[in-house]
Amino acid sequence: MTAFVEPIVGRYVHMDLPGGRQRIHVEEAGRGIPLLCLHTAGSDSRQYRHLLNDPGVTDRFRVIAFDMPWHGRSSVPADWRDVEYRLTSDDYAAMVVGVCDALELDRPVVMGCSIGGRIVLRLARDHADRFAALIGLQSGAAVAPYYEREYLHRPDVHGGELCAALMSGLIGPDAPAADRAETLWHYAQGGPGVFKGDLHFYKDQHDDDLGGIDTTRCPLYLLTGEYDYSCMPEDTLAVAKAVPGAQVVIMPGLGHFPMSEDHDAFSRHLGPVLDEIVAGERR
Repeated sequence: MTAFVEPIVGRYVHMDLPGGRQRIHVEEAGRGIPLLCLHTAGSDSRQYRHLLNDPGVTDRFRVIAFDMPWHGRSSVPADWRDVEYRLTSDDYAAMVVGVCDALELDRPVVMGCSIGGRIVLRLARDHADRFAALIGLQSGAAVAPYYEREYLHRPDVHGGELCAALMSGLIGPDAPAADRAETLWHYAQGGPGVFKGDLHFYKDQHDDDLGGIDTTRCPLYLLTGEYDYSCMPEDTLAVAKAVPGAQVVIMPGLGHFPMSEDHDAFSRHLGPVLDEIVAGERR
């Protein structure tokens, strides 16, 4: 087998965020319309490696993915042992806008999954004019708690293994074994208390003010896998019902992590959305 070098390029961006000065890991591939990708709670931007390696996407889009502070290859505060990480809606929205500013992205498309799919709704309401389009994967306005979060950060529990175990049921049953394993490995590597801190935003901070979203200012696409008991299809359908003009697709066979659990199946649904965005930008 000959060696193969992927086209992905990684770098670090130093920027000011609500939590202070941050060192953020960013990776990208391709050229064209900026497509900024937001990872799920407790994981990192490696979830988008298939998208970053897909020439059908990177021929038209500059695909960019970053690790949130405390996640993946981004840095943590020096006092991380003495503080509790808790993600808020305000901080998350400011983070996405800040990364767009730091990278000088002109009206990018933003695609987020799970917590990223939730913050997309906030961006659609408060910052619509900054974006060419917004794509929410597994996007819902609220999620009911279905397990005890205190177990996610205890000295007598291996947090990474527990997070991976909890997420295993959210992956579609037909996902390729290698992609399932990799998706769970990302969770097994999460820092102590990070997944729990993300869930403060995901489960405690509901975004019920959907009436302010105007899809004539910024198109909103919602794609949700049918095998998901975290953000269920009916949760996404409720958002689409509350937001006139939102386009929704329920993806058969896919679960909570469509971009990492089965890229080929996901692409069959994402491809037409990207085609429509490109056509809209050309008009």
